[in-house]
Amino acid sequence: MNNDQVTNLLTTILCIMIGVFFFLFVIYIILKMQEVKKKKQRQEEIITSPKNEKIKEEKSTAQYSKQSIFSFMKFDQIEDDMIIRKNGTQYLMVIECQGINYDLMSGLEKNSVEQGFLQYLNTLKHPIQIYTQTRTVNLGNSIQNYKQRLKNIENRLVNKQLEYKAKVNSNQYTEEQLIKERLEVVREQNLYEYGKDIINNTERMNLNQNILRRHYYIIISHTPEEVNNSNIQKAELRDIAFNELYTKCQSTIASLSVCGLHGKILNSKELAELLYMAYNRDDADIYQLDKALNARYDELYVTAQDVLEKRIKVLNQRIEEEAVRKANEKLLEVAEETEKEREIRRKEEEMQSLIDQMAKMLIDENKELVGDEIAKKAKDKIDQDNKGKGGVTNEEKKTTRRKKQVS
Repeated sequence: MNNDQVTNLLTTILCIMIGVFFFLFVIYIILKMQEVKKKKQRQEEIITSPKNEKIKEEKSTAQYSKQSIFSFMKFDQIEDDMIIRKNGTQYLMVIECQGINYDLMSGLEKNSVEQGFLQYLNTLKHPIQIYTQTRTVNLGNSIQNYKQRLKNIENRLVNKQLEYKAKVNSNQYTEEQLIKERLEVVREQNLYEYGKDIINNTERMNLNQNILRRHYYIIISHTPEEVNNSNIQKAELRDIAFNELYTKCQSTIASLSVCGLHGKILNSKELAELLYMAYNRDDADIYQLDKALNARYDELYVTAQDVLEKRIKVLNQRIEEEAVRKANEKLLEVAEETEKEREIRRKEEEMQSLIDQMAKMLIDENKELVGDEIAKKAKDKIDQDNKGKGGVTNEEKKTTRRKKQVS
């Protein structure tokens, strides 16, 4: 067989194989389409079954009512330093007490505390509830206050440094006065470094979420007897409840003061924080009450500040801070440059005087070789050369310095 015959044979075999593959692919598509139709039929049968129709009817007839958030929280509102419950039929006032370390007291102190608390219990005529709340200490606000105070200390330090440089360059102050000014600058510098260390340590402590603090509360309740009387309005009942609760709280604080316990009545904001911490124990450490109130979640709509105006305000504040920082840096650089120039000039003057002194010492050492008269004339020649150059001798410099100190 020649090459043409072999080529024709291979071509026919390839065409046959392609035809077989195409035929199999068509059969595969037909089978898949039949499976899809069967699945649709099964789903339609399941949907149209009587059991599913009953389930649909039950779902359509069931009505889910949303539970009111006030009934969930079990209080109506906070008003006039009171928690109002049960649609105005019960009023609560809370006293926060500072704890005492009973174990570190002496025997007499423990006895006096016990007697005072026993006396308080004997005089108690109304029910109370003692509540303890454990909170994680958040030092964010303290850190911000520390940073603001540190910024004031830094500004004061810069001013002290500038004043000290100006006094040094003026040559109008004695060494004792300059030493006092230098000590003031060092004191401010130490205070600034100490403040930075405090902020760094406080920030590290704030990262530790295991710092806990306990708060102790006494809850006093009041139920007005005139609730069922329709002639009395709710405002009058609220005033009566406030007067009764305030009197009871003040007598409780006075009685507990005998035991060494100091207390105060919580205002409306502190009551809101107390309830916020109780109902949001996990998220309260991250998102505090002040941030939640500033977010204005309790309003239907908010009127936020324009983004561009807000950006301009931030940029203006940043420009002002950077300008103050740059001005202080440049003033300090200029003051340091002038002081360096002054030091260089002083060293140059001292260098000339040191050269003259060393020359005179060499003349004195060789006095035996050259003779006393020649040595004396050489020294006088050195002094005359200094006067001819507009300089002054060492004795004249000493006298002028003494005159400046005296003046």
